[in-house]
Amino acid sequence: MISNCFICVFAVMINKVCLQVTVEAVVGGSVVLPCFSAQHGHTLQDIDVSWRHNGSKIIFDIIPHSNAPVTEDSEYKNRIETFPQEYLRGNFSIKLNHLQHTDAGKYICFITQSSEFQTVQLIINGSISTDHGGTEQEEMVSSLSPLLVSIIVPVLLLCLVVILIAVFWRKKHLDSQTAGNGVSSATPEVVNPSAQYKPIKTDNHDEAVGN
Repeated sequence: MISNCFICVFAVMINKVCLQVTVEAVVGGSVVLPCFSAQHGHTLQDIDVSWRHNGSKIIFDIIPHSNAPVTEDSEYKNRIETFPQEYLRGNFSIKLNHLQHTDAGKYICFITQSSEFQTVQLIINGSISTDHGGTEQEEMVSSLSPLLVSIIVPVLLLCLVVILIAVFWRKKHLDSQTAGNGVSSATPEVVNPSAQYKPIKTDNHDEAVGN
């Protein structure tokens, strides 16, 4: 914050204009970093604009009157869009696509002709999204996951309890059947009828006495 104020004060002292804007975006999305010139009547011969990230990384150089190749850091290659139809109106904004966490920070747009500085503070939120419209699906899945877990876990526990009860009841039933079959299948003792009705032999001596 102190460094930003120092830059602004220094810019005012040398007749430069310093503006600061804060924008927010999400990972995987896109964001427009604004940069507008306060002066009017620009011509392509006068336009020379430089974009820098955190003071060192070369984001993009807008030089319509030059045939030199555009200079940009490899980290931003194929991720930057410009608006050439807006140059003559003083609009030198750029659009940064496929945002990453490392894209957060301070961006400076320097307009050489008018010596204007414009600072854009980019804040990257932690939301995760994907290209080709996958954001809504991932958000839906992430929101449903806790709900599914809260439903599935109790159901699984209930099923486990039911299975344990069924196994215990079946084992108890089988044990009772086995015990019942053991009693009924016991072979009764066979009693020999002839052993119950043995003939009684009389003593010949007693018979003689009786006579």
